[in-house]
Order: sequence, then structure tokens, then C-alpha cells
Amino acid sequence: MKAIAVARDGSNAVRLIIGHESFGVVEAVGPAVHALIPGDYVVATVRRRGTSPYDAIGMYDMTTDDRYVERGINLAHGFLAEYYVDDAEYIVRVPPGLADVGVLLEPTSVVEKGITQAYKIQRRMKIWQPRTAFVLGAGTIGLLAAMALRLRGLDVHVFARDAQPNRNAELAEALGATYHATADVSFRRASQSLPPADLIFEATGFSPLAFDAMDVLGKNGVLVLSSVTGGSRTAEVPADRINCGFVLGNKVMVGTVNANRAYFEGGVCDHALAKATWGDWAPRLITHRVKGLEQYQELVHGLNEGKDVIKVICEISLQP
Repeated sequence: MKAIAVARDGSNAVRLIIGHESFGVVEAVGPAVHALIPGDYVVATVRRRGTSPYDAIGMYDMTTDDRYVERGINLAHGFLAEYYVDDAEYIVRVPPGLADVGVLLEPTSVVEKGITQAYKIQRRMKIWQPRTAFVLGAGTIGLLAAMALRLRGLDVHVFARDAQPNRNAELAEALGATYHATADVSFRRASQSLPPADLIFEATGFSPLAFDAMDVLGKNGVLVLSSVTGGSRTAEVPADRINCGFVLGNKVMVGTVNANRAYFEGGVCDHALAKATWGDWAPRLITHRVKGLEQYQELVHGLNEGKDVIKVICEISLQP
């Protein structure tokens, strides 16, 4: 995706304020706003209304517009600033008890969307009762997917490269999930000794694994893809076997990216339940905190080269 925004200072410069995820406090509201008051904790959704029929009913994340508007990504400034202004339609209130995890709601919303759509798709089965889920990747999205699936009662297996012990594996196991290091045993081989996966949530950023997941997915299962892979990688796959497996096994594959307001609200509910179940588990995903916009170099370094990093956030304070 190409991140662009037109400068409004009369220059010819093309620039974009980054910051795709946010958490903040309401400073002021307009006279027509009644659902929010100053002092409320809030997050902002990121996709903005387009011209498709889906946009007209609030499903901006499902737009068919080629020219979409997404804050911090495309044609609209992001939230890495002291203040931002937005329509109340895009602002989601966060209970004070979840202030420590509010910044995680945007990635959580992507997970909520993928899992919710998987369950909606499986209404076709009438009696679908998923028991086993595989999560590929143990980064922020993968761990949040493991959280959401454990809350739904599934036996969750998380697959990631690094051998144990490591922080991500500890967090997965704290949920009651099982961690598998693919550096020791490949995903395909490890899956052979496990029950068939009713649901696979892929969050690795490594596209060849999507084809392994297609091959491994159990009958009547759903594969959710969440990786945005912008490279040119190619792979040789057992195409006939995968195709027959999907046809004869009644399998489904669906993608999830971005999310509308309903999924942010679903994320609030799941984080509340997770806090009641596992206490301070979710805040442990935030491994690095950068104090102030002036420390932007530390922020970028943490994102690109930091060690033992899961989530890096920038804390912007307007207090003297």
C-alpha cells in the first residue's frame, strides 16, 4: 500500500502524519455530540467513508473503492500528533478499566473481524462446533488471535519460529495455548500429530505458509488470512492436493484487514473478558514505551531493530 497525503500549506510536498493505531482522551466535543464527553478514553477507527454501497451502511472496511481513505495509511493523516479531530462516528469509547490496553484495540479489531466472519461463514454447517484452532505467528496479531480463540473455548496451538524459552511463547502459554517452535519442527510436520484444525488464523507475514495452512486445514474448516504481503515471493505448492482438499473437504478461506466500528466494540468486550480471566496478560504485549514525539528515532529503532519486541508505543503527554 502506498501511504500518501496532500500537504495543505500550499507547497507541492507530499507527506503523511503516521500513526495507524491510537488511544487518547477527549479534550472537547461539538454541540451535536452526546455520546462522548471531555475526559472519556477513546480510540479512533481508521478507515473512512467512501462511495461504495458498503461504505453507505458503515462497512468502510469492505469498500470496493480503489481509492480508499485510511488514517495514517492512505490519503488521511494518522494519529501520531498532540491532537487530532474526527467525527464522533469514528470514535469508540474505552472504559477506564481498559485504559492500559486501549492502544491494542486497532489490531484486536482485525482479529475480531476475522474470527467473527469465520463464525458467520460457518453458519452454513448448522451444527459447527470448532474445537481446535491453529494460530500461525506469535506477534501482536497472532497473540491477540490466540486470546480471542481461547476466550471462545478452543484448544489453541500457536506456531512461531523462535525456540523456547521466549517472551512470546510464555504469553501464548499463559492463555492455556500450546506453543510450537517451527525452528525445531515445521508447521506441516507438527500439525500431523495434532487434531485437525477447525480454524486456522494466519498472521506471519510469510505468504508461503498460507499454502501450507490451506493444505493442513481440516474438513469443513475455515482459514483466516491476515498478513499483508507486498513482496514478490513465489512458492511451489502441491496445487492439485490443495484444490481437491478444498473441494472435497468443503473448506473456506477468507481474508481480514482493517475493521469497522462493530469490531472495535467487540474488541472492547473481549479485552474486558480477558482482563477478568487472565488479569494483566494483555498489557504485557506492550513491551516498549517511548516517551514523547521528540524521541521518534527511538520509536523507529524499536519498530525495526528492537530486540524482544512485541509492541512499541509512543506516549504523548500534553502535561507540563
